[in-house]
Amino acid sequence: MTAEVPVRAIIPNLVTSLAVCAGITAISFSSEGRFREALFALFVACICDGLDGRIARFLRASSKMGAELDSLADFVNFGVAPALFMYYWMTGGPAHMMADGAAVSPVMIRLTLGAALFYAMCDCFRLARFNTMLETPAEPYWKHFFTGVPAPGGCWMVLTPAILSLALDAKGISPVLANALQNPYLGVFMLLFVGSLMASRLPTISLKKLRISRAYLLPVMVALVFVIALLFTNFWLTIGVIGVLYILTVPVSCWAFCRMRAKCVAAPCAS
Repeated sequence: MTAEVPVRAIIPNLVTSLAVCAGITAISFSSEGRFREALFALFVACICDGLDGRIARFLRASSKMGAELDSLADFVNFGVAPALFMYYWMTGGPAHMMADGAAVSPVMIRLTLGAALFYAMCDCFRLARFNTMLETPAEPYWKHFFTGVPAPGGCWMVLTPAILSLALDAKGISPVLANALQNPYLGVFMLLFVGSLMASRLPTISLKKLRISRAYLLPVMVALVFVIALLFTNFWLTIGVIGVLYILTVPVSCWAFCRMRAKCVAAPCAS
């Protein structure tokens, strides 16, 4: 007798597949020099990545196949797609010509490609390590932190210069700064830096179990409403600025982790 699978079990995998399609579309747009459309496709991939797991839990349709598919989707969407986006964006698109008409040197093209490959492989390593750590119990002081930068966060970090550059250029705010953010050397540094953060074991902030004191609830709500208002008026510029702030949380997270670990060593924490 053939086993039957409920239709609801397919829905989370369809959302994950949609995320992969968005990531591959972003790669296609990047190769054509359509960078704003590529960023929008990656944004859709991020939304789908955040929804598929929640939908699976809500429908009680979690499966090992879904977990494996999600990891493969994350590699495409947050490893390959942003790496190729940065490669094409920093080297002037498929023609390798910058906005001012200057041709990008073959040496810089190869250097950028090498940095993009490094970033993609660091993302692959980070995802593989994450899967092996799922069944390993973590110390209590790790509950507010990720080990290394998560794949979606790494994608956001590495794309921040491009997001800010395209946003500033579209608004006509600062063409000089927009061009400076497209400097290949800055892009190569971001690919190597963020790739290393993803593959590292540095503690980075996790919002999953973050709690807010009632005394700070109103100020936090006001700040969130202000951010939402900015997202409606200047979406990509706001996303870029938040990306910069997210990068700055790395040293703060390390400092907070060290304090929390010291407290747990002095007085054992409850799990």
